[in-house]
Amino acid sequence: MAIRQVVKIGEEVLRKKSRPVDVLNRRILTLLDDMAETMYAEDGVGLAAPQVGVLRRAITVDVGDENGLFQLVNPQIVSMEGEQESLEGCLSVPGRHGVVPRPKRVTVQALNRAGRPVQIEAEGLLAVALCHEIDHLDGILYIDKQIREVEEEELLRGKEAEPT
Repeated sequence: MAIRQVVKIGEEVLRKKSRPVDVLNRRILTLLDDMAETMYAEDGVGLAAPQVGVLRRAITVDVGDENGLFQLVNPQIVSMEGEQESLEGCLSVPGRHGVVPRPKRVTVQALNRAGRPVQIEAEGLLAVALCHEIDHLDGILYIDKQIREVEEEELLRGKEAEPT
């Protein structure tokens, strides 16, 4: 495993649509492992392949709950309900945070690293992180959806954003 360089806003790769993964081979498994290691090293809760310069539909998410690490290939949101506003940050958009409307609950289907289909029912922060990372696969950044940017002093008053 290796820590990869996180691509920052302004890099063209962040605005492109990722290609599906056709074969789960050693290269994709290494990518998933490197993404997890990079996410943890950067104190993020999620990371999408385009954020490390790879246009493939793969994400990692770990919001620090009992679910642990998700390594998902070809994830897609198949249902969503409710609404919530989340305070978000992004490893590819350093130093900025914003309030973003997201669904309260989502159902995501994907392949796990063993190539088996999985279905994840998520709400709260996990739903936000999954939506945020899946958006990356379509070239969408949270700043494209944010209602407003949150200033540093507001964060210091106790509102923490999770960088994904």
